[in-house]
Amino acid sequence: MSVQPGAPYRDQLSEDGTVLRYEGHDAPVNRTGGLDPKTVDQPLRTPGGKLTQNGLFFEAALAAERGEAVPERVRVYEKLRPGIWTYNGVFHLTGAAQEHDGTRYVFVFRLEAVQGEEDDAGPVPAHPERRRLIPGWVKLAVWQRDGGRCVECGATDDLQFDHVLPWSRGGTSLTPENVQLLCARHNREKSDRIG
Repeated sequence: MSVQPGAPYRDQLSEDGTVLRYEGHDAPVNRTGGLDPKTVDQPLRTPGGKLTQNGLFFEAALAAERGEAVPERVRVYEKLRPGIWTYNGVFHLTGAAQEHDGTRYVFVFRLEAVQGEEDDAGPVPAHPERRRLIPGWVKLAVWQRDGGRCVECGATDDLQFDHVLPWSRGGTSLTPENVQLLCARHNREKSDRIG
């Protein structure tokens, strides 16, 4: 996903940061007959008749909407800028539609951010607790401010965005001032001290 200006898809995060409107994938360039993929309807099936990734998502979302299946778990990554991706956690695929964007038909998927769904082995809970995301613009501002390094030790790998004042204690995800970069070790140590 990417909600940055100029992103190739029109992904949107709800104002409260719990629901992602995710646009489907464009047709591969080699299947557009030389046309710009942004002018061709997003495909449900391949020329051979198999479901595309859009088709698989669409069928799974419709089955969840109809109550015929539990929502699929989807791991979501966000592109903040070239070469910088962040993991946004697990979402449930709960809805889908095809919309005309003024030029072509695109798939739009509804994904809900949920708590405690990192273990794919367990069953999908019937009523999971929603989780709020840190908006991409906040992450980018924090990344730039903290120099892409852990504020505790300067590490540049396995970085995580951390709330200075936790959400559960009234902290916000909507301002860079309440978010910092920590390596996994320092984030874990901080979590162990909060109580």
